[in-house]
Amino acid sequence: MGRTVALVAPEQHLGGMMVEGLGGADINNHWFQNDFAVGGLAREVYLRLGKKYGKNGPAYRYESKVAEQVFAEMLAEARVQVFRGRRLREPLTSSVEFAPGTRAIRSITMESGERFEAAVFIDATIEGDLLAAAGVETTWGREANSKYGETKNGIRAATTHAQFQVRVDPYRIPGDPKSGLIPTIQDEPLGTPGEGDANIQAFCFRLCLTRDAVNRIPIPKPRDFDRGLYEIYFRYVKAGGTLWTPVARLPNGKTDLGSWHDLSANLYGMNREYPNGDYKTRERIYREHLSFTHGLLWLLAHDPEIPESTRAAWRDWGLCKDEFTDNGGWPRSLYIRDARRMVSDYVITEHHTRRINPTPVPDPVAVAFWPTDTHSVRRIVRDGAAYNEGFVFDDNHWGPFGISYRALIPRRSEATNLITPACPSS
Repeated sequence: MGRTVALVAPEQHLGGMMVEGLGGADINNHWFQNDFAVGGLAREVYLRLGKKYGKNGPAYRYESKVAEQVFAEMLAEARVQVFRGRRLREPLTSSVEFAPGTRAIRSITMESGERFEAAVFIDATIEGDLLAAAGVETTWGREANSKYGETKNGIRAATTHAQFQVRVDPYRIPGDPKSGLIPTIQDEPLGTPGEGDANIQAFCFRLCLTRDAVNRIPIPKPRDFDRGLYEIYFRYVKAGGTLWTPVARLPNGKTDLGSWHDLSANLYGMNREYPNGDYKTRERIYREHLSFTHGLLWLLAHDPEIPESTRAAWRDWGLCKDEFTDNGGWPRSLYIRDARRMVSDYVITEHHTRRINPTPVPDPVAVAFWPTDTHSVRRIVRDGAAYNEGFVFDDNHWGPFGISYRALIPRRSEATNLITPACPSS
């Protein structure tokens, strides 16, 4: 096509969550098959992964280190210029220059003072910082159902998916609301069902663990370990709850350990500053999650209040020496389920996802082939017990739907040469 590309990345490792622990794609792992919807460059990535493991077809279970190799090879073959570790200058609004008299971005300036000019800019980050820097309207959290005539947005009247399977007392002194709440529970009311708020899906790590003694990094007790932070886990098991344990689903006996259970490593409410936070704020949130998760993994394997069967299931697992080698085996990024979203003239809503009478999409450039799937956003008290609020997994009323190109571009009054595939208008 005669085009040249400069890939300007804030991180050192290219590939997003595929190189940060997410080694199990949601492809052909549910009651439906969606492999046939994977095409283009995405399919090429999975086919190349398959070759790495000696397969004739695509590999949807892979190691992050192998995914990083694939991306590096593809970039080298395409002769893409890569600039790693470059972040937009703060404050963000000082980093974008428009061509005089237009809304076409002419250049962006980085923290280092480097300046990049281009005909077209693509913000492929989950944070959408270039969108914000360019003055494009964004949102975050949950809209009210009334905004787009939806039924599954906003505060949930009832959250059943990944809800507590046992009743857990939330108070510091059991049964005494005046004593305050134990850690990980937010002191706020449910609110009005269907109303919007600024809460976003909880973050976690996609942990890559191994039982291979040669490759394993033991998880020591953290120096700053605070046992009181994990009181809810002790109460959960005392109430009869069963804590989750690792399962090796990736090649070479590794895990892609997310947080899908009623009580997991999700830290509800501790990420509210992330979408619009500066770099220091986001780094603090990362460190808080890392500290909590480190302590939790040690506790699950060693604390005497955890059932012996659970401790035994965790005891032989550790971080991987051959993954995230510049960060002690820990992913360098949190699993950011959502942050900013663009608001454009075209907005993807619940109406597009419905199986019956969906809003048609005449100009798709991609297809979404997964149910509506948003994790809970907070943990509060309801009816005197701990309660996870916000999870939506619509497994019965959804259908595959097209993603319009119009959802990827801002209003022309805001920017005329900017595309965002990762923060679509939705």
